[in-house]
Amino acid sequence: MTVEELKQDFDSARIRHVHFKSRLRSYLFGNGGEEAPLRDPEACSLGHWIADRLRGRGAYAHLPEARQFDRQHVRMHQESNRMMDLHAAGRTDEASAGLGAVQAIADEMQALLQTMEDKMRRQA
Repeated sequence: MTVEELKQDFDSARIRHVHFKSRLRSYLFGNGGEEAPLRDPEACSLGHWIADRLRGRGAYAHLPEARQFDRQHVRMHQESNRMMDLHAAGRTDEASAGLGAVQAIADEMQALLQTMEDKMRRQA
């Protein structure tokens, strides 16, 4: 994979990640939307990227950060589920307060993506 292809691939993961956070915020602010991609780490577009690239024989599966990224992704969905359940129970302020925790996980995930990309660039 060329350096440009690596950049595009990791940028794709970043975009998917930002899209997830945007959809979660939208849901929490009452705009609804499909719940499955927010609740299930295997159903969201980033989950598909992870399954293709970070597991099994995926291009980045050999990186130790791949497993850590996958775990953080699951944590993000667990927090999302908690917040959505609070929202459904009418506890919207508590649900929205969880966005800080989501952002902290997101920051860790962004750092892991950057580390993986940097390592792969050195190997290219």
